[in-house]
Amino acid sequence: MKIIKLLALLLILSACAKEIPILYGTDGREIPMVFQNFPDIPFPDKSYLSLEDSKTMGNGDNWTGSVCFTTNFNAGRVFDFFVAEMPKKGWVEIAVVRAEISQMTYVKDGRAAQILIQMEGKDSAFVTVTAVPNQASVKFINNSGE
Repeated sequence: MKIIKLLALLLILSACAKEIPILYGTDGREIPMVFQNFPDIPFPDKSYLSLEDSKTMGNGDNWTGSVCFTTNFNAGRVFDFFVAEMPKKGWVEIAVVRAEISQMTYVKDGRAAQILIQMEGKDSAFVTVTAVPNQASVKFINNSGE
C-alpha cells in the first residue's frame, strides 16, 4: 500500500512539473541549456561551460561579464567558427588577431564583445567571451553605414 501511495504522489508531482522549453539557434540547432542565457553569442557544438571561470550578470541580449568554456575543437577551427557565426548574430568585426592566444573584438547595439581563444590540446580550446556595454560601438556602426 505504501508503494502505491508513493507512486501516486510521484505521478501527481510529475504532472505538476513544468517542461523546460528548448531554445534553438538561427541555424536550427538546439542550444544547450547552459548557454541559453547568452542567445546573442554563437557557441560551437561540444562546448562545456566552465562555471568556476565564468562571471556574468543579466541574461538575454543584455548580459554582461565573461563566459568561459572548453570545446572539443582546435583553436583554429574555433577561430573560424566565430569569424563565420558572429556576423549571423548581428555582430560587426572590429579587430581580429590570430595567434597563440587569438583575440577577436566585435560590436553590436551598444555592446562590445571580446573573444579570447587559447589552445588547450591538439583538439581542444579554452574560450573566454566577454561582453560589456559600449556606447562608442553605436557611433562606429552608424558611421560605417551599417
